[in-house]
Amino acid sequence: MVPVKPASRHVLDYAFYPGSIAVVGASDQTLSAGYHFLKHLLDLGYAGKIYPVNPKKDSILGVKTYPGLKDVPCEVDLVICCVSTDRVLPLLDECKIKNVKIVHLFTARLGETGRPQALELENRIKAAAERLGINLIGPNCMGIYSPESKISFGYGMPAEPGNIGVVFQSGGAAALLVQDCVLLGLRFSKVLSYGNAMQIDESDILDYLTNDEKTGVIAGYFEGVRDGRRFMMSLSAAARNKPVIAIKGGRGKAGTRAVASHTAAVAGSHNIWDTAFQQAGVVQVRDVDEMIGLLSLFNGLPPVAGRRVGIIGGGGGKCVIAADLAEEAGLTVPPLSTELKNKLKELVPSLWDWIGNPIDFSIWGDEAHKAAQVRQLLSEDPGFDCLLMHLSDDNPLDDEWWTAIVRMDVDNIIDLHRQKKKPVIAVLSGARPGYEDLRNIRWKTISEQRSKLAVAKVPAFDTTAEAVRALAKYVGYWERKRYNP
Repeated sequence: MVPVKPASRHVLDYAFYPGSIAVVGASDQTLSAGYHFLKHLLDLGYAGKIYPVNPKKDSILGVKTYPGLKDVPCEVDLVICCVSTDRVLPLLDECKIKNVKIVHLFTARLGETGRPQALELENRIKAAAERLGINLIGPNCMGIYSPESKISFGYGMPAEPGNIGVVFQSGGAAALLVQDCVLLGLRFSKVLSYGNAMQIDESDILDYLTNDEKTGVIAGYFEGVRDGRRFMMSLSAAARNKPVIAIKGGRGKAGTRAVASHTAAVAGSHNIWDTAFQQAGVVQVRDVDEMIGLLSLFNGLPPVAGRRVGIIGGGGGKCVIAADLAEEAGLTVPPLSTELKNKLKELVPSLWDWIGNPIDFSIWGDEAHKAAQVRQLLSEDPGFDCLLMHLSDDNPLDDEWWTAIVRMDVDNIIDLHRQKKKPVIAVLSGARPGYEDLRNIRWKTISEQRSKLAVAKVPAFDTTAEAVRALAKYVGYWERKRYNP
């Protein structure tokens, strides 16, 4: 069943909730974009009407195919355009005949090339679309991922919706974000890659996601903007209503040059962008990996407005490094309170005066089985705002014991997370195994437990450095919201 379009009837509703889609340039050639866009609709289970358009085929992937858009038997909400640049203008005339509401121009090699003829053609396409009353996404973009409507631009994109809305100028980066987030159990409400932003731009999409009840957090990647003043208004409005995590692409000289050839955007000074993000209340990150870490925190944790972190697990050297990294990131690692020390004295009388924060479990010996009780005490202690639990593959125990302990520890961490007494973050560190190493029980166990944490919505990181940097930005966001609601 096709989801019902919202009552707002915003033009982007026809992108995310179309009742019918025509794939113009559909093909049975597996190297063709027209093949893959059609296959994505079929694989994900889009329930609306699908009209492949190709003048040389009667059927593609088992779907009746039409020689031209004008030959489709009814009106069309969304057109996915996979034809060459010289065929776009005639297509727009056919779109008018079929009352097409919005066109996703996957078609590229226009303004991003910098060539005068391509720039002129892009301007003619824009003028024609405005004259005909047709809205354009792109050109030079991957377009739409709407899990609720079962529309996708990549393989491995899940059909289950979530609450993350994405506005990305880059289609490849958007696909990377979705595919990597899937491994952490994160899901999306709507994703739009908008490319050259010939017509529908970043501000339009931000405004839409701000008012979208199904979007709880917004992730953005911007290379340049068409209208700086409007963008700031849209960005600020979005950040007042929802967490916004953003990357500015093209911060350095090489990145700025790459931006021009990627989406024809004007990159602008990175200092201006830094200031704009700060003034708008945006959480700025430097790459997709850092963005995913923040998204996992917003997905799994309640607001955290304090910087006092309790660090549990890891050997002596790892604990020292973890404390340094946390403080360098802007967090505090407070000593254990007298009250907590007294409780530990009762629990582990032979160790209590030796234990500090971070808690080094490598010194516990025969008392290591009390780790769950220690974590419970820290989760109940008012001296901490958040707990960071560290598990690693370097434990000197044999594989059988190590595996049993890691599984038990993860169950304990999930239980603490569900108690909601303290926000909990996990770090599962280990080597980067090669293909043959994946048979090793330790690598398999770490992968297994990552998936278990993802299902429970416990944020999990590969390294302490990644975890504390993300946590510091997350705390900073809630601090700003507390003082500037």
